[in-house]
Amino acid sequence: MKIYDVVPGFEFDEKVDLEKSPAWFLDGTHSVPPWTPMFGWFWINFCRHGMQYGAEKLSLPTVKGWDWRFKDGGGYLTLNLVMDEGEKKEREVKFREAIRPFIDDYDKLWGDYVSEMLGHYERLKACDVDTASNAELLANFEDTVNVCRRMWEVHMHMMYGVDTAFILFENICKDALGIDDTHPTFHDLLRGFDNKVFEVDRELWKFSKKAEEMGIADIILNNKAGDGLAALRENDTGKKWLEELQVLLDEDGWRMQRMSEINLPTWVEDPTPVIASVKFFLKQGGDFNLDAERGVLAQRREEATKEVLEKVPEDQKGWFTTLLGLAQKTGSFSEEHNHYLDLYTHAMIRRSCLGIGRRLVGAGVIDDPEDILFLIPDEVRAVTLVPDGSNLRHIVERRRKEWEGWCSKENPPAILKEGFTMDDAMGVLVQSNDPIALKVVVGAMPVPKPELNADLYGICGSGGVAEGPARVIMEESQLDEVEKGDILVAASTAPTWTPVFGLLSAVVVDRGASLSHSAIVSREYGIPCVINVFEGTGKIKTGQRIKVDGDNGVVYILDK
Repeated sequence: MKIYDVVPGFEFDEKVDLEKSPAWFLDGTHSVPPWTPMFGWFWINFCRHGMQYGAEKLSLPTVKGWDWRFKDGGGYLTLNLVMDEGEKKEREVKFREAIRPFIDDYDKLWGDYVSEMLGHYERLKACDVDTASNAELLANFEDTVNVCRRMWEVHMHMMYGVDTAFILFENICKDALGIDDTHPTFHDLLRGFDNKVFEVDRELWKFSKKAEEMGIADIILNNKAGDGLAALRENDTGKKWLEELQVLLDEDGWRMQRMSEINLPTWVEDPTPVIASVKFFLKQGGDFNLDAERGVLAQRREEATKEVLEKVPEDQKGWFTTLLGLAQKTGSFSEEHNHYLDLYTHAMIRRSCLGIGRRLVGAGVIDDPEDILFLIPDEVRAVTLVPDGSNLRHIVERRRKEWEGWCSKENPPAILKEGFTMDDAMGVLVQSNDPIALKVVVGAMPVPKPELNADLYGICGSGGVAEGPARVIMEESQLDEVEKGDILVAASTAPTWTPVFGLLSAVVVDRGASLSHSAIVSREYGIPCVINVFEGTGKIKTGQRIKVDGDNGVVYILDK
C-alpha cells in the first residue's frame, strides 16, 4: 500500500502556499507538541471547514475564516481576507442580522447546540466497539467523522459570534473608557461566571471533602496520583469512594487529557488525572471554598459594572450594555465549549479508533491498538471491513519515526515569504479583525520594553505581580508535582489543568491570547498571567525563583 501524506491536499507546499499567502502562523496553542497523524487529519480537515462555515454563516465583514496546512505535526493557518470594499459593506448588513440570535437569546442558541451534540455522542456510545461487527465498527467510525465535522460547525459559529462581540466590546471600551483587554477593570467586567468545567471542578472539590470525611485523604495526598489510585482500589473505603466517583465520570469523564490530541487516555479509561485534581484541592486545604471564590469575583464584577456605566456617555449606554452582556459570555463559552465540543468529540474519536485498532491487532494488521493513531481514515477504510491478509506495519513504522522526529524539534512560529517580515504578518492579522486569531490562537506579539530590563516579554493575560518558584510543566502527567505557591510555566494549558490553578501564585505560557484558557482561568482565580512569552519553557527551569509582572506582561528570572 502506498504511504499517503498525513493530510492529503493540505500538506504545506512552500512554493504553492506562499504564493497564496505570504504569512502562515503556527497554531502553537493546539499543535505543540506536534500532532499524531490521525489527529492531525481530523483537525486540519474539520477545524478548517468549521472556521470557514462559521465565518460565512455569520457573514463576517472582514474575513471568510482560515485556511490550514499541515507541516511536521504542526497546524499552520492563514486568513481568507475580504478584500473588496463593496463586499465588506454587503457582509456588514448580513452580519448585523446573523448576530441577532446571540444578542436576543444566547442561552437558547448555545443550549440547543449542546443538546444536539450530546445526542450525537449518545448515538456513538450506543455502539459496543468490542462486540460490533466489522461493518458496524466502520459505520461507527464514519459517523464519528461526521460528528467531528458537525462539532466544528457548531464550534466556530458560536466562537465567531461571541468572540466578535468581545472585540466590539473592547473597541467601545477603548473609545468610551480608554481601557483595553489588558486593563484590570476590563477583566473585572468579564469574570465570576459559572460554567460546565467549573461545575465538574466543584464536584471534584466535593469529592476531596468526602475523602477527608471518609479518612482516605492521606492515601491521595501521600502518593503520586497513579499510585494513589492503585492504593484506593486496594482499600475497602477507597473502593466505595471510587464507586461514587465513577458515577460522575460516566457522565462527565468523556474528556481528553490534552484538549487537542487523542494519544492519551480519557478520564473514563484512566481516572488518574481525576485523582490528581482531587489532590490539588486537598493540597489547598484550610478554608478554601470554590463557591466562595466565585462569589468574590461576581461581587467585583457587579461593582466594576456599576463604576464603568457611570462613565459611559448616555447615548452609548444601550449598545455598551448589549455588548457587555454578550462579551461576558466569552469566558464561560470558552470553558464550556471545550467540555461539550473539543474534549468530548475527541474522546469519541479515540474510542472509535481504539475499537478498530483492537480489531486490527486481532487480525494481524498492526501490533498495538494505539498504532492506529499513525494511520489516517482512508487507510482505516481500506482494511476494516475485510482485514484478512492486510499489513499496515510499514506505514505505522514510518509515520511513527517521522512523528518522533517532529517531537524532537520546534516548529517555527510563522512561515513567511521572502521579504515579508513578522511585522508585516501581524499587520495582516490586525487588518483581518479576526477575533479567534487575535484573541485565542495567535494573539498580540510581545513588544520589548528595555526600560523594564526583563528576561522575558509577553502580553498581559491577567494583572498583578507575584514571585515564587517556577514549576515547568510540559504535559498533564507532571501536574502532580505542583505545590502550593508555585508559578506554572507551560507551553499552554487546557481545561483539564483548571483545578491546579488554585495552588498557583502565577502563570507563564509560551503561547496564548486574551481568550486562551491560561488567561481566562488565571483571571477567574485572580492570579497574574503573562502569555505569548514564546521561550518560557526553554529559558526557565523548575525551582528557579521568578517574578511575574502581569500588569506589564514581563517575567524576571531571579535565580540565574
